[in-house]
Amino acid sequence: MKTDSLANKVYVDLRRQILSNQLVPGMRLKEDEWARKTAVSRMAVREALTRLLGENLVVFGEKGGYFVKSMTPNDIREIRELRELLELGALRLLAQKPNTALLDTLDKICEDFTAMVEKGYLGGACDADMKFHETLISGACNAKLMELYQFSNIPLFHMKLGKMLMDDYAQTDREHRQIVNALRKQDLKLAQSTLVKHLERGEETALGLI
Repeated sequence: MKTDSLANKVYVDLRRQILSNQLVPGMRLKEDEWARKTAVSRMAVREALTRLLGENLVVFGEKGGYFVKSMTPNDIREIRELRELLELGALRLLAQKPNTALLDTLDKICEDFTAMVEKGYLGGACDADMKFHETLISGACNAKLMELYQFSNIPLFHMKLGKMLMDDYAQTDREHRQIVNALRKQDLKLAQSTLVKHLERGEETALGLI
């Protein structure tokens, strides 16, 4: 496989783990370590890290090395505000064009989330959480909305791997399912109020972990 393809593979994996907070803010990303983990050259890892640096997902340390960008309380507040604007907009679009297949997909993601938590695979639960919200956005069938969501590099800031209580995962599960059930009943108001509470709880949890 060519170096650029390998670099893209590492980039996609690192980006996914950063956005789902499996790689937490402040963590150093060592080139040699990730080269071993992903079975690629350090050059491929360096290309991936440089790309993430350009997206402002990692920063270069004062003494060298790449680190996952830390978030300030203001960053967290602004992330919550942006996610709320985009995801509430997606819910409005979804309500205008009901899609049973999409809701079935969201139900399956909820089942995957539950199974991952029950088995203790919290990294998998983080992935399922990220997939749930991305599916809400993509299901709105608005390419510009999806591009904005992806290009904004919006992390799921409440999913700090290993630092949340199991009650937090259970509450996330309940909120996801309530959003889907509300959409099935075409109760946009309930879907939106649940989403707002979900994001506000995420903001509060993230602030408590800084």
